[in-house]
Amino acid sequence: MQTNAKKLSFLLLVLVISVSAFISGCSSSDTSGDSSTSEGSQDEQLSGELNLFIWSEYMPDSVIKKFEEEYGIRVNYNTYSSNEEMLAKISGGAAGYDLSVASDYMVEIMLKQDLLEPIDKDNIANLKNIDEQFLDQSFDPGNEHSVPYMWGNVVIAVNKDAVNQDVNSYEDLWDPDFERSLVVLDDQRVLIGIANKLQGESMNATDPAVIEKSKDILLDLLPNIKAYDSDSPKTMLINGEATAGIVWGAEAHLAKRENPAIEAVLPEEGTNIWMDNFVIPVGAPNKQAAEAFIDFILRPEISAEISKDFPYANPNKAAHELIDEEILNDPAVYSPPEFIEKSEYFTDIGDAILEYDRVWSEIKQH
Repeated sequence: MQTNAKKLSFLLLVLVISVSAFISGCSSSDTSGDSSTSEGSQDEQLSGELNLFIWSEYMPDSVIKKFEEEYGIRVNYNTYSSNEEMLAKISGGAAGYDLSVASDYMVEIMLKQDLLEPIDKDNIANLKNIDEQFLDQSFDPGNEHSVPYMWGNVVIAVNKDAVNQDVNSYEDLWDPDFERSLVVLDDQRVLIGIANKLQGESMNATDPAVIEKSKDILLDLLPNIKAYDSDSPKTMLINGEATAGIVWGAEAHLAKRENPAIEAVLPEEGTNIWMDNFVIPVGAPNKQAAEAFIDFILRPEISAEISKDFPYANPNKAAHELIDEEILNDPAVYSPPEFIEKSEYFTDIGDAILEYDRVWSEIKQH
């Protein structure tokens, strides 16, 4: 009887252990299937700092703060004034940048120079929110190294209270009545491209004779230029230091918010249409945080928040329901199709960029 009792006690102990193991296994299975817990575990893997290199007035502080609070990652925000400045720093060996923004043609250039990391799109689920027309562009087929951020144009802004003549074309800004009253973008591709276009040539012209002629055209404009400013050209328009200018479409929109007399003009000859993209510089110390930041920015509510502060045209289709109609319906921001058709994206112009550099330097020295 004692032997049978011992056997029974042993069997009961085995049964208890087996049932406990089964319950524990079910509990573990249920926990692993909880999406919030899974996401939380992924978030816990992110740490350190994110070094962001971007245009000025292009990322609201409120958005950066939300990312920092949610992910526990400090964002260091550094700015540049042109694609060329950004390229010079990154190609020159400036280390430590995790994430930057490059325009269409600059993505192409950086790829040719092996300056970009491939992007793990598995970490960017919100890429699905981008309108398909902005994906798979010729400068980065398959978006292997870039993710669309914003797009837009270059327009003329005019203070109608201070300017009497009609302005319909870039050519109108050469009128002597604009002496010392223009603010223009500090961007060689834009200004030389406009001068190319006034010759009936492409904004991407590579013929040295065309580029040299563009230099002469821009030298003729110098008496009318009060300042070069790519960061915040709206400021001089709002405070009255400039009566007109060549500016980003979003800057014209923001200027009109402050002063209704400022109107945007879509130049009759067309303009530059651009698309800015997130890119990860080669050797980025915190690539995982960079991809998490991109995914965060592509959330509809976050993307719409950016558009509210900096109303560039937004390729995030899912965010449009949250963006003010005033922005969506402004042709200075969202260019109509017929205007886009006669406008141009910049492309990589190869060695001709050396001519652009020379011409721009000679213009700025005057």
